[in-house]
Amino acid sequence: MLKGQVISAVGTMSGTSLDGVDAAVLETDGQRILQFGASSYRAYSGEEQQILRAALGRWPGEPGVAAAADVVEAAHLAVLREMPGEIIGFHGQTLAHDPSGRGTHQAGDGAALARALGRIVVWDFRSADVRLGGQGAPLAPFFHFAAAKWAGLTEPCAFLNLGGVGNLTWVDPRKARVEEEGAVLAFDTGPANAPLNDLMMQRLGLSHDAEGALAATGRVVDGALELFLEEPFFFKMPPKSLDRNDFSLMLDLVRELPDADAAATMTAMAAAAVLQGMQYCPTPPAAIYVTGGGRRNPVMMQMLRAALDADVGTVEDIGLDGDMLEAQAFAYLAVRVAMGMATSCASTTGVRALVGGGEVSRV
Repeated sequence: MLKGQVISAVGTMSGTSLDGVDAAVLETDGQRILQFGASSYRAYSGEEQQILRAALGRWPGEPGVAAAADVVEAAHLAVLREMPGEIIGFHGQTLAHDPSGRGTHQAGDGAALARALGRIVVWDFRSADVRLGGQGAPLAPFFHFAAAKWAGLTEPCAFLNLGGVGNLTWVDPRKARVEEEGAVLAFDTGPANAPLNDLMMQRLGLSHDAEGALAATGRVVDGALELFLEEPFFFKMPPKSLDRNDFSLMLDLVRELPDADAAATMTAMAAAAVLQGMQYCPTPPAAIYVTGGGRRNPVMMQMLRAALDADVGTVEDIGLDGDMLEAQAFAYLAVRVAMGMATSCASTTGVRALVGGGEVSRV
């Protein structure tokens, strides 16, 4: 594909919350977002979620991984058959992430999807970054920069994604191009919804704390929160990234607490992790735009507003779709990969040079 050519792409995301597959279309020339298009969602069934959950933390060839890949591919085929787009950005399902050790593992075969759908599929976005010394995450920052430009923002701001793991992108939209020094800084802030979801599943058989209803009735236990904030991760300079299960200690810290207090404390942990991360921003952001499932939790949002010295809103405030932002990001990144452009840099993943990650599978 030629640089500067306008491409219609569809991206997908199956996040660490294991709820389902998001798919979204956009038009881009690899730099600008020209237009957002259709979107769709395909939920995982309870049985599919169990298969995926059983494979978390596992690597290619280990028990349960093939079954998880089958679930991921079938779900993506179901949603992508109904979506337009010349090119597909397929993220797959992250099962394990250990950039300083074994690497990163996203289940799902993009080449198989290309054959089944008869379209170009860009996939395995993270491996090249990890091979070159990067964290392999977060990967949405280049898209966040383009989104800030699309929204007409003119002051430094931050995009805060509260999915299974929290990650933050500081953006200076005054820069002309994302590759410029000082245009973006990104890092994982800490755990967000994943440990809380695990708590709800273990104790109550529920997938999540809907609208923070349980946390709203509990109290935050300061001792558990203080122990959580002693974790070495919070003292590491960014860029830095996490695996979904890196903070399994959170469940141990609230093990003796009643359900409501445990939910309130874990929600406070996610918010406190964001506050800790803000110290690394080059300058304080004028506004913080929250995306991901956490923005639907009013208890978490209120904790953030109370803790952060910035306007805290949602990406919907600037015309974006927080349910589809990550899927849109991988549509955008797919076009950049196909055009031979970079998708990460030293200030987003710690990679040693500008790198364009991703395999391109053609029909």
